[in-house]
Amino acid sequence: MHEPIPMKTIAVMRSSFPTKFGIPRQSGLVEGLRSTIVFAPEYRNPDALRGLEGFSHLWLIWSFSQAIRAQWSPTVRPPRLGGNTRMGVFATRSPFRPNPIGLSAVKLEGIELHTPDGPLLHVSGADLLDGTPIFDIKPYLPYADAHPEAAGGFAAGGEDYRLTVDFPPDLLERLSLEDRLALPGVLEQDPRPSYQDAPDRVYGMAFGSWEVKFSVQGKRLTVLSLEPRTDPAP
Repeated sequence: MHEPIPMKTIAVMRSSFPTKFGIPRQSGLVEGLRSTIVFAPEYRNPDALRGLEGFSHLWLIWSFSQAIRAQWSPTVRPPRLGGNTRMGVFATRSPFRPNPIGLSAVKLEGIELHTPDGPLLHVSGADLLDGTPIFDIKPYLPYADAHPEAAGGFAAGGEDYRLTVDFPPDLLERLSLEDRLALPGVLEQDPRPSYQDAPDRVYGMAFGSWEVKFSVQGKRLTVLSLEPRTDPAP
């Protein structure tokens, strides 16, 4: 048996998701969703980012920090199969794994080298909880990493799943321009667990400094209210 391999947290993600509910199920599904990578003090060296500006996308290797379990299961219930059908854990991207490690491809929107928090990476399309520990960052290489002909298995077709979102203009105008671009895209992805389909139920989701209430009937999501959170993210 090999000795455990130590992992160092090199950075954390700052995103609009203080809780797991509402996070897109895969990276890249909501292009307007902006996040910031903040490095740990030990790794705030601009030299570590030399050459990164030439890449458009990055791979993030990170921890499912709120999905750590003492025991692992060889099968899990993928949400897109209704939450009842079991599949092998290694045939899914479930957070409940022998090692709770996530992998996400994000778009690099900008680099700030000199800030009070050290170098910052601004990215879009991330699917990470606010405060998620990041273990490593690698450049995305189109010639090696992109495989358009790849088979999607039982998850094929999920990229076309969308809800129609009714967002009252008076509520939408309360958001910043950045959030106006991001939040409707998040809601289009249907934040509900796949096994919940109660048309009369009101759902609540934290997004940045806002609490969003909505209902869903069929393929139409209606935003009901938008209020400041009483426990806004730091």
